[in-house]
Amino acid sequence: MKRSNTIRVQGTEISIYDFKEADYISLTDIVRAYDDGNELINNWLRNRNTIEYLGVWEQLYNEGFNSVEFDGIKKEAGLNRFRLSVKKWTTATGAIGIRATAGRYGKTIAHKDIALNFCYWLSPAFQLYVVKEFQRLKEEEAERKRLDWNIHRVMAKANYRIHTEAVRQHLIPPRLQNTKKAGLYFASEADMINLALFGLTAKQWRSENPEAKGNMRDHATPEQLLVLSNLQSLNAKLMKWGCDEEQRLQILNESAIEEMSILLSGSSLKDLPPEQKKLNK
Repeated sequence: MKRSNTIRVQGTEISIYDFKEADYISLTDIVRAYDDGNELINNWLRNRNTIEYLGVWEQLYNEGFNSVEFDGIKKEAGLNRFRLSVKKWTTATGAIGIRATAGRYGKTIAHKDIALNFCYWLSPAFQLYVVKEFQRLKEEEAERKRLDWNIHRVMAKANYRIHTEAVRQHLIPPRLQNTKKAGLYFASEADMINLALFGLTAKQWRSENPEAKGNMRDHATPEQLLVLSNLQSLNAKLMKWGCDEEQRLQILNESAIEEMSILLSGSSLKDLPPEQKKLNK
C-alpha cells in the first residue's frame, strides 16, 4: 500500500492510496478535524446500514468474501452490545474494501466507494466537496495520461447494480422474475430517478432530442451524474423501507434539488441543459 496523491477539502489534507490497483481514501485523515475522530469511524461501523452496504459491496467485488460470517455479524448489528472493528470485520469475512494498519502511523483506509459512503454518513455536504475535489484530481491525472476518465459515470454505473438488485428484491413479484415484464419495473424506476433529477422521462428526452446520440444520462453534466449515483443508492433504501412510488419521487426530487444546489453554488447555471435550469428554479 503506497500513498499516490492527496486532496485538500475544507482545510483538511486527505491521502489517496493505491491498493490492489484501486483508489483507497484515508478515513483517518477525513476525521482529523473532528474531536474524537477515530470514534466516528467506530460509530459508523456499528451502524446496521453501514454493515449492509459493506456486505453488498464485498459481494459485488470480492469473490473471497465470507457471506456466512457476514450474516452472523449482520444479525448482531443494532444491538446495544454490538461492536465492530475494522480488523474484526476483515479477519472474519475476508473483506477487501476497508483496511486498517497498526502502529504509530496506522491508518484506516477504504475503497473510494466505501469512503464516499462514510463521508455521506458524516456529512452529505462534505461528501459532495470530497467528490468534487477527487474529480478534479482525477481529471488532472486523466489529462496527463490523455485518458477520458469520469469518476461520476463510474459511480453511477456501480450504484446502478445496487439499485437494480433492490428493484428485483422489493418490487418485482416472484412470478415475474426473469421475464420480459420484469424489465418494465426496471424502466419505471429508472424513469423515476430521471424525473427527480432531470425533470423528464427518457422517452420525453428522446422526443425533444431526436438527433442526439446515446441517452439522456450520456449527456448529463458531471454534477448531475454524481447526484444520479446518490439517488440510485437512496432509492434502493426507500424501496427497502416500503415507501410507495409517490413518496419516493418526492424525496428523490427534494434530494436532487438540495445536492445540485450545493454543487452549483459558486458556479453559473448557464452551462446547464434547459431541463436542469427548470429543476433548480
